[in-house]
Amino acid sequence: MCGIWATFGVTGGLTPTCVKCFSNIRHRGPDAWRIEQDAREPLAILGFQRLAIVDGLHGMQPMRLHCYPRTTLICNGEIYNCKRLQKQHEFQYETNCDVEAIIHLYQRFGIEEAVTNLDGVFSFCLVDGEKKKVYIARDPYGVRPLFSFHDPENDVLAICSEAKGLLGLKQNGSPNSTLGQFSPGNLQVWSILESGKVKLDYTHQYFTPGKAPKFEPYVPENKLIDMNVNEKIAYLLEAACRKRLMSDRRIGCLLSGGLDSSLITAIVVKLAKEYKLPYKIQTFAIGMGDSPDLAAARTVADYLGTEHHEVQFDENDIRKELDNVIYHLESYDITTIRASLPMYLLSKYIKEKTDTTVVFSGEGADELAQGYIYFRDAPSEKDAHKESVRLLSDIYLYDGLRADRTTSAFSLELRVPFLDIQFTHHYLSIPPKLRQPQNGVEKHLLRSSFAKSGLLPDCVLWRHKEAFSDGVSSVKKSLFSVIKEITTERLQEDDIQYPGLQPKTNESKYYRYVFEKSFPGQHNFTPYYWMPKWVQVSDPSARFIKHYAAK
Repeated sequence: MCGIWATFGVTGGLTPTCVKCFSNIRHRGPDAWRIEQDAREPLAILGFQRLAIVDGLHGMQPMRLHCYPRTTLICNGEIYNCKRLQKQHEFQYETNCDVEAIIHLYQRFGIEEAVTNLDGVFSFCLVDGEKKKVYIARDPYGVRPLFSFHDPENDVLAICSEAKGLLGLKQNGSPNSTLGQFSPGNLQVWSILESGKVKLDYTHQYFTPGKAPKFEPYVPENKLIDMNVNEKIAYLLEAACRKRLMSDRRIGCLLSGGLDSSLITAIVVKLAKEYKLPYKIQTFAIGMGDSPDLAAARTVADYLGTEHHEVQFDENDIRKELDNVIYHLESYDITTIRASLPMYLLSKYIKEKTDTTVVFSGEGADELAQGYIYFRDAPSEKDAHKESVRLLSDIYLYDGLRADRTTSAFSLELRVPFLDIQFTHHYLSIPPKLRQPQNGVEKHLLRSSFAKSGLLPDCVLWRHKEAFSDGVSSVKKSLFSVIKEITTERLQEDDIQYPGLQPKTNESKYYRYVFEKSFPGQHNFTPYYWMPKWVQVSDPSARFIKHYAAK
């Protein structure tokens, strides 16, 4: 997890506005920073905020190689097949940094071939000074964030890991300028004009959920031939965790005690022993009072023998951090903000109280494996499959965004194995009927794939589904009830008319009010409120769905 920032065509070069914008993403890379302006391209400025995870000596960016001195790269990401690419194509690496593979692939095969051969998570900007081209790309599910700003009247382009690093440019831009998320699975090609300004050549969507990856898979197909459906799922999920262990910093796991985080934690603990990591895996759980998540996470931690940390939070913590959470999220979605509060507080604890920097998490399982309770009401298996693909396509706007922003706010690097490209492709290729809830149990196929593994006790493996923002709540009083009381108390004006989505409750009105203070006019950041499908509810909490089983 790092922060990337670049501008092209801004008159005056590195203006005070640019410097302020660049400093707004300092939290993403506290270890070092660099900002460069190429004398040969005076209107091109590239900046990098670094969180050192791999190759502390040579991993600084913007990156240039001796063999390609006119090609410059800034990238926030991890390329898991960097060594396989090196061996396959006999690349001569100059660093131990995984993102170097992007430059070699581009020089050997061109940008479109390069981006489709990356097995990893990434947002990058590559500048070819010889060809006068700028290439921008984002990983298939948008695990690594990226925003873009375009002012067509002034031929200006800028990109940044977070919108807060571009707002100043937007405010000084023309009325037709736009600022928004760069779509996952997309590549853009821009030309640098003689004036130093830029012009868009084309946009290419190189990936959609379920599409087979073009790169050589981490697990060869012939290794899966003799396995049954459950064995393949278990093997590929372990492989997804295995490739994500690359780190020179300490690794830990976010552990709610639910299926997703518990599975990932169990696999990481198993692999840590196999690789003889010189430390125990730390696990982190958070909850209010008698939260069911705290109790379940404690059961998992005891079973796995982790160095476990429990964090208790209360109403005072919510009051203190609610506005900060909205600022870091850059969203006013109700579900996202609710779920982000405990994750934000937990990340703060990890940063301040431990030496863990890389954290594994279970994001993506509900979208991929039909884990949301409302999937029981899907009209057909085909509809359920379509909804799963839709959720994966939009995860960067909701749960993916939450996971990145709450951890990056405290300079932590997030790893999400469930969104591994080979794993998601395989899972989505399984007959839809098998992926649906069975006998009232969500993610039945995923659970049954680990039923005989011994990785988790049955009480955890088959624990009922509970949304994170509900599971961390006290049994006596839900988190969203506390939040509703606070937001109603704070709301001063409730008749403001906003463009885009209209907030209807006091809670949503307060979220929008706080959002507009930092991101005025940027309602496009949240295209719709996350809500369950196929059920009639007025609140997104799982507690209002008839199938809800939590006590």
